[in-house]
Amino acid sequence: MSTSTALPAGDAIVQNLPWRWGVQGRIFLIGGLGFMFDAWDVTLNGVLIPLLSAHWGLEPAQAAWIGTSNLIGMAVGAFTWGTIADRIGRKVAFTSTLLVFSVFTVAGAVSPDIVWFCVFRFLAGFGLGGCVPVDYALVGEFTPRRQRGRVLTAMDGWWPVGAALCGFVSAWLVGAFADWRLPLLVMVLPALLVFWVRRGVPESPLFLIHRGRSGQARAVIDELVRRTGAEAVPYRLPAAHDAAPLSAGSWGSQLARVWRFDWKITGVAWALFFSILMVYYLALTWMPRILIGAGFAEYLAFLTTAGMAAVGLLGVVVAALLVERLGRKAVLAVSGPLSALSLVVVAWVVDVPSAALASLLVYGFLVQVAIPVLYAYVSELYPTELRGSGFGWASTFSRIGAGFGPLVFATWLWPNLGLAASFAVAAALVVLAVVWMGASAPETRQRSLD
Repeated sequence: MSTSTALPAGDAIVQNLPWRWGVQGRIFLIGGLGFMFDAWDVTLNGVLIPLLSAHWGLEPAQAAWIGTSNLIGMAVGAFTWGTIADRIGRKVAFTSTLLVFSVFTVAGAVSPDIVWFCVFRFLAGFGLGGCVPVDYALVGEFTPRRQRGRVLTAMDGWWPVGAALCGFVSAWLVGAFADWRLPLLVMVLPALLVFWVRRGVPESPLFLIHRGRSGQARAVIDELVRRTGAEAVPYRLPAAHDAAPLSAGSWGSQLARVWRFDWKITGVAWALFFSILMVYYLALTWMPRILIGAGFAEYLAFLTTAGMAAVGLLGVVVAALLVERLGRKAVLAVSGPLSALSLVVVAWVVDVPSAALASLLVYGFLVQVAIPVLYAYVSELYPTELRGSGFGWASTFSRIGAGFGPLVFATWLWPNLGLAASFAVAAALVVLAVVWMGASAPETRQRSLD
């Protein structure tokens, strides 16, 4: 064996560095803030539906397009930005998503009617849709292997923070000013500030290695070694992977590569994303309207939904504690179905305020045990050259379900089957996805990313 072959690979150096809050932790915090805005914006759909229904006199089927247009935009953004991240760099996508979101959020606030509003919500969603796949890819590739499960799981802690902030801030603004535009505009300035901060984050060294940009890769790796205080040792850089130029057809070819890599893994990833996140988005989109219909005051419905989101932070903590101890699959197999079934209980007791609140808190806790483990798990199932697009396409599929699911829910399921039976249909999909995962997908705990 030659001396160069015996040297550790550069990506192994990165994955075995000590964790430092001033180094990898800084990237975790910056990435998490973008994820927080994703949560805030999705939760805002549930706030806007009752407000704009009153403002423009919308029927439920019309109001459903407020959430659907935004989430379909996120679906398109997820695979677009995920492919950009895999083809021309994590940093380009990482710094651009929030800028696009901010511009079209402002445009939405001055919309003259529901049609233009939905167009701008689609475009804002397109920008923000890249945050989940791109942020997880970047943070995961900077995080040491020993901490990766907990760090990627903890990334989802930003979600209940953003969702709760949306509920609490919106309740205050609507109560104080009674203007639907203010909840939309209040997050634009902090989003632009986070965009500016993201410009200082380095490109992923694993991406640079895979694209053959050896000088830049060594510069980033050497700086990481220096700043973490690790011992500097000689290392080699693996051979580059060929990448086709970014084009209109490259998204399709990347999708084909994701399925060719392992159709069972991709199928499981899509099924888990679709079912678990559809259950979550159903609650975020329609729970304020459901609670108002059950007799809750408008501001109290927003506060209750915010409480449901806030308790999810405890769920993320529990997920982070269990994910390395029990493994990704075990935690998902229990928390996913239980969270969906708890939403059925909410439907049964929604007319009793104290019982509805207790059930929503249980649901908010359980679903936020499942979702962060899901994100960590799927981001680890793919190799570096497919991580952004593999996660992005799974996220796209989930956003399609989340976009059209509430539309189908409002126009057909809820009126014909009732609330509890409609939620039970969604719960059955989660159970089927978890069974498929148990049979067809590997455990990724402590596994090398490549």
